Amino acid sequence: MTPAIDPRSPYPAPPRLIATDLDGTLLRDDKSVSARTVAALAAAEEAGIEVFFVTGRPARWMDVVSDHVQGHGLAICANGAAVVDLRSGGTLLTVHPLARVTALGVVRSLRATAPGTTFGIETAAGFHHEAGYPTLYDDEPGTIVAEAEKLLQDDAVCSAPVLKLLAHHAATAPDAFHALARESTGSLASVTRSSPGPLLEISGPGVSKASTLARCCAERGITAEEVVAFGDMPNDVEMLRWAGTSYAMGNAHPEVIAAASGRTVANNEDGVAVVIEQILRDRDRDRDRGRLLG
Repeated sequence: MTPAIDPRSPYPAPPRLIATDLDGTLLRDDKSVSARTVAALAAAEEAGIEVFFVTGRPARWMDVVSDHVQGHGLAICANGAAVVDLRSGGTLLTVHPLARVTALGVVRSLRATAPGTTFGIETAAGFHHEAGYPTLYDDEPGTIVAEAEKLLQDDAVCSAPVLKLLAHHAATAPDAFHALARESTGSLASVTRSSPGPLLEISGPGVSKASTLARCCAERGITAEEVVAFGDMPNDVEMLRWAGTSYAMGNAHPEVIAAASGRTVANNEDGVAVVIEQILRDRDRDRDRGRLLG
């Protein structure tokens, strides 16, 4: 059984910000947030520790945590491509887009190296996809279904910034497809994955959860050493390496386990809440010790 908290992860500085992924991390498999986790998030912010939701989800899919926003209500979405205000229903505050010409180059490159790849395009205004692309949810009103090249060359479709390109290949193993796409695109774009299936998420060069989280923390005078981060899939790796303290979930991908400084229990066992509760206990203990010594 995985220990609740791995002792390899001492805090290099008192935590000031918690950065947590959602799917497979904060959320249980049924996409719910447990009462224990809700209470832990509220207790952290009551203690003065900010909480950032850092996810591959677009802003319109943030309803799963919108009811649990406490002090600040900010989230980093689309793997770092957008910062949104959840209190206002997902207003975009900052965007780090994928240039259309770059996205077009990625599409053409993957078409050549992995024939059969199908694409979806996430913009700041909505989602569009090719006919063969496997959508996870019912299409929203206004979704356009067409070849990716046509979508990317259509000024009306892409008048809003492109947040990320999604690529799916049904006949290729997920990790193999990931490696192939990284080799194919080189430095043209950032390629990652958060799904257990062969679905890739492609952002602008240098754009990641880590890069945007670092900017948000710098704006608040928070250092990497003061951040505790949680994740479970390869799109969390850069963030976990950047944070002073990081936890791979008990259900995490092997790359994530290797990148994190510690490990907690699985998402269905409220692994994020377990660590937050320990952080707050440690803070109370240190405060009490300080009073005794004072």
